[in-house]
Amino acid sequence: MDIEAGPETLHPLIASRFSPYRFDAAHTLDDAALTSLLDAARSAPSAGNSQPWGFLPARRGDARHARIVEHLAPSSRSWALDASALIVTAAHLWVDEAIAYSEFADYDLGQAAAYLTIQAQAVGLSCHQFRGFDLDGLTVELAPAYGWSIRSIIAVGVAADVGASTRTRRTVAEVTSEAWG
Repeated sequence: MDIEAGPETLHPLIASRFSPYRFDAAHTLDDAALTSLLDAARSAPSAGNSQPWGFLPARRGDARHARIVEHLAPSSRSWALDASALIVTAAHLWVDEAIAYSEFADYDLGQAAAYLTIQAQAVGLSCHQFRGFDLDGLTVELAPAYGWSIRSIIAVGVAADVGASTRTRRTVAEVTSEAWG
């Protein structure tokens, strides 16, 4: 492809999206906003309509939030504590030891997280998805049901910093050729 693309070719919600490293600690996430984010996530497409995603929201200051924060890596703890909520994501991988629930679970969870992220942008919130936490410790702490696996956390709130004026992204030519040799 000989197409050169830039932010001007994207929907403004996508072009303006960034992952903040500072959140407004005074902001609280109300029920309506949280419900809209989760509703967007559940509306994402999935293979065979399997919907192999799970979300565990925890608002700053509640008991569940404290249990999650305990397992954050220092690098994440330095900025994620001020987010209005932390949402733990999980993928439904197995029905039993021999039968996979969905081989597309991680892909589908990614789409649901993207829908949640774009909905957050639409209502004036920002998301920072991350994996800087003790996965084993958080799994023991939250005890997901059999066949489910914690994958990431999404910090949600009002950004207290601004995104870089330019973001470095691979070109369209690179993303359409690098994987194919």
